[in-house]
Amino acid sequence: MIAAVAVLAALGLFLSSCATGGTGARDEGPAHAAAVADAAPSGATTDVPDRTDAVQLVKDDPEVSDEVKRELKPCVGDDYPVDVSYGDLTGGAETDMVVNVLTCGDLVGVGSYVYRGTSGGYKNVFKAEEPPVYAEIDRGDLVVTKQVYERGDPVSSPSGENVITYRWVAAGRFVKEYSWHNDYSSVVGGEPTPVPETG
Repeated sequence: MIAAVAVLAALGLFLSSCATGGTGARDEGPAHAAAVADAAPSGATTDVPDRTDAVQLVKDDPEVSDEVKRELKPCVGDDYPVDVSYGDLTGGAETDMVVNVLTCGDLVGVGSYVYRGTSGGYKNVFKAEEPPVYAEIDRGDLVVTKQVYERGDPVSSPSGENVITYRWVAAGRFVKEYSWHNDYSSVVGGEPTPVPETG
């Protein structure tokens, strides 16, 4: 009896450790300067910029709207409302960077940007400024999520989301691969149904 209980407990632990949510495994995620520093071997250096560099990059970027720049101010102390992710999105020799600018109060995404790493710094190659919006790296693709609100929806409870996947092409730009709509009120524990692009 004790052996059977032990086997069941081990099986439950194994299954819970394998369970995942969201849209799948991601290559990269939000990376803060402290986490990058901790991950580097002793004595090693890294060319990944910190969040302060990302904030300044957005502030100095003429492609970023004045409205987003007004939102880009510290929430508490020197803590800016930005999420920064690093990875390979454009196939270049340098690391690319995804920056999401959020509001301080409710953390709503007001702008998402992709900066391609170049030998001389970073170049803006993608922007989305229709809030609420959030961009991230998923297995080498750029995934942009735009929450959808219906009349009367509180900020904390959107009715659904539109998810768009982009891929970098040899022409030097992102192209839309596919997209889907996820209706929060009708999807229970399932994956969203892809909606083919119509043009």
